Amino acid sequence: MRALVQRVTQARVEVAGDVIGQCGPGLMILVCAMQGDTQAEAGALARKIHKLRIFRDDQGKMNLALKDTGGAALVVSQFTLAADTRSGNRPGFSTAAAPDLGQALYEHFADSLRALGVTVETGQFGAEMAVHLVNDGPVTIWLDTAT
Repeated sequence: MRALVQRVTQARVEVAGDVIGQCGPGLMILVCAMQGDTQAEAGALARKIHKLRIFRDDQGKMNLALKDTGGAALVVSQFTLAADTRSGNRPGFSTAAAPDLGQALYEHFADSLRALGVTVETGQFGAEMAVHLVNDGPVTIWLDTAT
């Protein structure tokens, strides 16, 4: 699975102009299930992100994790993280998981974060969404369970 994690002061996702998910200080997490991914990988990715030390401590150093700050997460499906741009100018997405598996793994990832005690809101799988966020830092981290 792939995830793009952004430390945010706030984030929200809208579908057709309606806010369907939002969070205050915490993480905006864009998630993509790849072909061959499993629930075990989705759970491992959730645990990794939960413990990722990218929040400032009292001295301003990135020593705290989401689990330490009590921050929330907004999780949004993002199949374009599977983009293959090695040839031509049009990205290919054939390495992304099929939609039914992608949705199941996306939901399992969000549920795994919830099981760790994180307040999680989500986007709508497969929908045309508008995502708004204020990146804090900015801090943006790329994670891939395949590497």
